Amino acid sequence: MPPTPLPPFRADHVGSLLRPERLLSARRGHAEGTVGDHELRTIEDECVREVVRMQEDVGLRTATDGEFRRSSWHMDFIYALGGVSKVEDHLTVTFHNESGDIEFTPSGLRIAERIRSEGTIFGDAFSFLAETVTRNTPKLTIPSPSMVHYRGGSAAIDPAVYPDQEEFWADLSAAYAAQIRGLGELGCTYLQLDDTSLAYLNDPDQRGMLDGRGDDSDRLHVRYIRQMNAALAGRPEGMRVTTHMCRGNFRSSWVARGGYDHVAEELFNELAVDGFFLEFDDERSGGFEPLRFVPEGKFVVLGLVTTKRGELESKDALKRRIEEAARHVPLEQLCLSPQCGFSSTFEGNDLTYDEQVAKLRLIVETAEEVWG
Repeated sequence: MPPTPLPPFRADHVGSLLRPERLLSARRGHAEGTVGDHELRTIEDECVREVVRMQEDVGLRTATDGEFRRSSWHMDFIYALGGVSKVEDHLTVTFHNESGDIEFTPSGLRIAERIRSEGTIFGDAFSFLAETVTRNTPKLTIPSPSMVHYRGGSAAIDPAVYPDQEEFWADLSAAYAAQIRGLGELGCTYLQLDDTSLAYLNDPDQRGMLDGRGDDSDRLHVRYIRQMNAALAGRPEGMRVTTHMCRGNFRSSWVARGGYDHVAEELFNELAVDGFFLEFDDERSGGFEPLRFVPEGKFVVLGLVTTKRGELESKDALKRRIEEAARHVPLEQLCLSPQCGFSSTFEGNDLTYDEQVAKLRLIVETAEEVWG
């Protein structure tokens, strides 16, 4: 069975990678005023070149910049949208891990003006990546439109700006459509919309939280899918788009649990993307049965290799799980990847650089043996 000629590839990865210590040190110095803009950019460039070379060396067919120029996978983008303001609203998110719970207190957001696109947000970062790769397809990741809404819901939207929230959704999708066109003009042919909301909505506790703040959790995924499709409606010809869904990824911890059953039928049949990166590294993600809704022509990238710990998975165990998934969706529509990024925020997950590389190499080798 030949490799997929277009993304997603048989061996792929989500996007973020562990930040080198000298990059973290430079970012700390920049925040403290001891490292200037030019010096930080120079160090970022060097680190991106090195991490691209690593991805090529392990045999991947795509490469990201590891999200090295960001603090988090989503908020750097969202705060750069016109009309979105950062606010200190003391939001606390509880993440879980095998040892207990940890609390994350991110800044919140407020929609205080009309949403609009102001330049291509990660345009410079993508252009540098495209110039750096030698044989791999450069891939850019951005948060999906639903992430602008999920965190604060309607309460984050100023009713004086949007007395009719349909106008908010229309502006949000239009801003994203403009961003996607801008990336296409820069030559981006592989774009990924990262989305935790569509995975969180499978968790009854998350749905209860949403209902408590006035959202209709039973149908919110339908709204999110509709708005993502509106953002993608005018995407450039030749651009392949995937989405990645996870249940939280911060310092090897997670937020939500639950299989994909709640969103599966609408998600797989209606979302206008070419592939779905789905985490399946443990029981929190449920079984493969929801994959029965995946239509012909769409790819599922099985996130079977965890990024939350360094222990290397068994190649035979990965092959068995791929066989299990193939009972619900044809093998030729499947690919393999880590379950999430290795460093969704700058802190990174609890594993070493060498363990990260070993996991990526394992994915490449396993994919070669399964698909050729």
